[in-house]
Amino acid sequence: MGERVVLCYGDSNTHGTAPMATLEDLGRLGPAERWPGVLAAELGAGWRVIEEGLPGRTTVHPDPVSGAHKSGIAVLPAILESHRPIDLVAIMLGTNDFKARFQVPPVEIADSIERLVLTVRTSFCGPGAGAPDVLAICPPPVLEAGCLAEIFEGGAARSARLAGFLAPVAARRGAGFLDAGEVIASSPLDGVHFDAAEHGRLGRAVAGAVRLRAG
Repeated sequence: MGERVVLCYGDSNTHGTAPMATLEDLGRLGPAERWPGVLAAELGAGWRVIEEGLPGRTTVHPDPVSGAHKSGIAVLPAILESHRPIDLVAIMLGTNDFKARFQVPPVEIADSIERLVLTVRTSFCGPGAGAPDVLAICPPPVLEAGCLAEIFEGGAARSARLAGFLAPVAARRGAGFLDAGEVIASSPLDGVHFDAAEHGRLGRAVAGAVRLRAG
């Protein structure tokens, strides 16, 4: 068996954006600190992990403030084709959908993630032109704290309900499911991003889930 490829598809928390004290903070954790880097170290030889984290990425919504390119579904087909063959796509999106500007309920965010899962499943970008496997990761709830509190106003209560809607979606589509909120918590500094210790915990948890899927 050749090298197996995992594509990590997400937002700033896959990019590794550090918790922000102000909106001008653009710090990024180092490659070994970010959860995809931890995942790669945990999986070890025979695996290749591709980071594809865009700050501000949503599931399916062009962002009227940050730009149309933030829509996760708009660019996913191109990214899948760029990196094929891909054995597994780990999707962790939904956090930015809880921004007040979108006013989207968690049930519809789960439906949006289902569209991403189906895009992967019908992409022919897996080994032998088959379908890549999918791991749907539910991000931890946001906290409405610090410099991002107003942007995510109302998001704390809604985001706490996402896992309950996403788990059955993953099951229905034959995808793996990991509730990151059972493993880590968002930083109290800005209520959205993860510190390095939480990235480590998440990377190890994802590695366990990937191994289960790989058999």
